[in-house]
Amino acid sequence: MNVEEVKRLKGVRKITVLTAYDYQTAKIIDDMGIDMILVGDSLGMVVLGYHDTKKVTMMDMIRHTQAVARGVKSAIVIGDLPIHSFDTIEDALANSKRLVEAGAHAVKLEGNKPEIIRAIIEAGISVQGHLGLLPQTAKSMRVRGKRSRDAEQILADAKVLDSLGVFSLVLECIPLDLARRITRAVATPTIGIGAGVHCDGQVLVMNDMLGMDDGYCPRHANAYLDLNNLIGKAVKSYIEDVKTGRFPEDRHSFH
Repeated sequence: MNVEEVKRLKGVRKITVLTAYDYQTAKIIDDMGIDMILVGDSLGMVVLGYHDTKKVTMMDMIRHTQAVARGVKSAIVIGDLPIHSFDTIEDALANSKRLVEAGAHAVKLEGNKPEIIRAIIEAGISVQGHLGLLPQTAKSMRVRGKRSRDAEQILADAKVLDSLGVFSLVLECIPLDLARRITRAVATPTIGIGAGVHCDGQVLVMNDMLGMDDGYCPRHANAYLDLNNLIGKAVKSYIEDVKTGRFPEDRHSFH
């Protein structure tokens, strides 16, 4: 899979995207045939334990992009540019190149930043856009584009990003009718997260998809597994086996 193939999937079939932050997870989902893997700055919450993405650094993103890239053979790896890493064209270019050197095939950045996006693309690096709810700068985690004026602005921004040549466009937490309008209005594939069925593809945070947050699942996500409960049961069994002497057995020992 490459970015040109992704663009040709629009209108042909839905595009599948998941986040990953480590080698083993990336290898599993790549082996299963995922189209794209986003090394998202969502790692700030689900890996590093922060309240939001605002404390995520370039070094965090580089280290986790390297880990994911080692596990991937087929999927497109997208490295997220964290907050303040693309404040200027110079920073954006330097940090995009660092993510590519870490193993990313493309970078993602939030918002309508025409000059910065153009510069990155002209440097030969593919860019995934991101509109709607922008966690890096959002003061509240709510749906965007419900009001007509806001919806028209998001649509206009999408058209700008499309004209710049982004290879795909994440639409986060916007009404499904707006997502449908944008998907029809742009040539680039739209990737929804909380944006409804009309997008050209979908992305989920791996931890939400696996049900790792003790019964909590965001409205826009679907937990395909209750991994929190499964891990808890396994750990409880391990603790009991060690305390009672059932583990290790002779077969776990060397002679």
